[in-house]
Amino acid sequence: MGLTGSSTGRGASAETELRPGAGGSVIALAGNPNVGKSTVFNGLTGLHQHTGNWPGKTVVNARGRCGEHLLVDLPGCYSLMARSAEEEVARDFICFGGADAVVIVCDACCLERNMNLVLQTLELGGRALVCVNLVDEAARKGIEVDAAALSARLGMPAVCVSARTRAGRESLLAAISEMLISPAAESYAIPYPAPVEAAVTALLPAAEKLCAGRLCPRWLCLRLLENDDTLNRRIDAFLGGGLFGSALPTLTAAERELLAAQGIDGERLKDMLVSAIMAEGESVCAACVRRAAGYTGRDRRVDRVVTGRLLGYPMMLALLAMVLYLTIIGANYPSELLSRLLSRGETALNALLAALGAPDWLRGLLAEGAYRVLAWVVSVMLPPMAIFFPLFTLLEDVGYLPRVAYNLDRPFKRCHACGKQALTMCMGLGCNAAGVVGCRIIDSERERLLAVLTNSLMPCNGRFPALIALMTMFFAAASGSSLVSALLLTAALVLSVGLTFGATRLLSVTVLRGRPSAFALELPPYRAPQVGQVIVRSVLDRTLFVLGRAAAVAAPAGMILWTLANVHIGGASLLAWCANALDPLGRAMGMDGVLLLAFVLGFPANEIVLPIAVMGYLAQGSLGDSLGLAQMHALLTANGWTWTTAVSAVLFFLLHWPCSTTLWTIRRETGSAKWTLLAALLPTAMGMALCTAFTALARALGW
Repeated sequence: MGLTGSSTGRGASAETELRPGAGGSVIALAGNPNVGKSTVFNGLTGLHQHTGNWPGKTVVNARGRCGEHLLVDLPGCYSLMARSAEEEVARDFICFGGADAVVIVCDACCLERNMNLVLQTLELGGRALVCVNLVDEAARKGIEVDAAALSARLGMPAVCVSARTRAGRESLLAAISEMLISPAAESYAIPYPAPVEAAVTALLPAAEKLCAGRLCPRWLCLRLLENDDTLNRRIDAFLGGGLFGSALPTLTAAERELLAAQGIDGERLKDMLVSAIMAEGESVCAACVRRAAGYTGRDRRVDRVVTGRLLGYPMMLALLAMVLYLTIIGANYPSELLSRLLSRGETALNALLAALGAPDWLRGLLAEGAYRVLAWVVSVMLPPMAIFFPLFTLLEDVGYLPRVAYNLDRPFKRCHACGKQALTMCMGLGCNAAGVVGCRIIDSERERLLAVLTNSLMPCNGRFPALIALMTMFFAAASGSSLVSALLLTAALVLSVGLTFGATRLLSVTVLRGRPSAFALELPPYRAPQVGQVIVRSVLDRTLFVLGRAAAVAAPAGMILWTLANVHIGGASLLAWCANALDPLGRAMGMDGVLLLAFVLGFPANEIVLPIAVMGYLAQGSLGDSLGLAQMHALLTANGWTWTTAVSAVLFFLLHWPCSTTLWTIRRETGSAKWTLLAALLPTAMGMALCTAFTALARALGW
């Protein structure tokens, strides 16, 4: 959800050589999403980790030391039949990355689903180990996994652990050490239908000659029959260009023709392979997993409520309103306290600069420009983020957010988009740049672009303080209730969701035509949140990172603002000249030139839009001291604001160009200036049209 260094690829590495040095081994850590793989990785590596991107990919990797060995945390994937960049990365590293061993992390609560990846990995041969995680959770559900039986059935080590409680960690480490000194296992032979087995048998002699111990011949035959061009080129490169120069492609084409004559075309063949793998996985689990009667009863009863047609959407709105309400009431006092403390810092900075003999213009530039804008951003933005992010992360940790995606899948399908977009929208509530990065979870390139282009229609955390302030001053002040502000903000977010649906539908029938793709949405079990980890992860990894990003642009923006306010031409500041130039357009949109200029100058960070507007209205050469809501309301109304002005301002806060960080992230994720420009123009055009239409209606009705 949050924008982190790892999520954006900070410190991305282009290294392709993963050998840890003499005596060390490379261990690949694979697994489905939401099986606790990262927890296992953290438990094995401790703090000896670093992150980066795979060369040429916007896919995050993590590496860490486990004793003398290098542990590589692969992207979560359900299969080696790659459908996304993440699955392609995982497949290529397992197949061609030269890892000495693979540890496959599974969820004890749903081992059958995990068997797909396990069996496909075992088909390759080599050293592998199954780490059955979350056994404590499985025990509460009445599920027991017999590790010894599983090991005997698969012909490889299997260890049961609970990574969260560190139970079984020592057994896992011992099993890894023993695996690395043991001979490599033979390829696991999954029984496929007779026609497929006949085709493999016919190709096997040529494949054995070509592989020469570098790849499993049986696995190679199966992949050639699937005829994945991307994978075939990767295999050819791994074999040093020997594949396409051999007789195998011709022999494979002949076998595919024989299969086609039996009614087995390419799609039918893939279905048969998948069905055989799933059947084998079910057979393995039937012998190794014991379940108590009604073990899934609780989760299913809860899901009938939270994903039901009757209560699913009302519960979503109620939880959103609750999160926003707690954020609003919880941020008021800390924000005021922080503002007072930071104002003392400005006094100290002025005193220091005076003692150093700095000229007045330099003191103004640094203290009244850079520092004062920075202080405003920190005091206004930090308290709500420190509350919002942990609360939202708690919903994620409990397992509720995937239910949100499930609920919104149907309306997104009607928009010819993917239901996973709902998750990226949730990320966008924290930070639009993080939401854009989160779009990587969508497999289809077209649907991923739809999610990227519309993500900024969801207001990010940087817009919340201004939205809350405007709603409280002009609509909720009479009641004096924070609940009214929370409900109004919830209504604004519902409007944003509706506009996201509309924009997605428009794009899907114009520049991004296509039909929605099918996807498997995992509903993880409900889990008790790890409150301590949630707070640490939210505050340190998300809140402070986003705040640092805002601070990095707020300080330079403050210096620019001070300069514009203090350089005068013809008796008026540059700030006033610019505001007057924009005033006709601002009036047509129900605002004025000062506020419209604030939006333009707030391009580096949405957090500074309202402070800039206050500076403009105060007609001072510096940003005024922090104002209370009552003082700010008096200032705005004195400058011609009415409730219709506030509505237009709220609408344009919801719909205007993304901030500089988000646009930079879009450019990086899409690799296209064209899509980046469209991502900026789409919300802006929608916001201008909506504000203009509302203003025209209000004036026609005499409001």
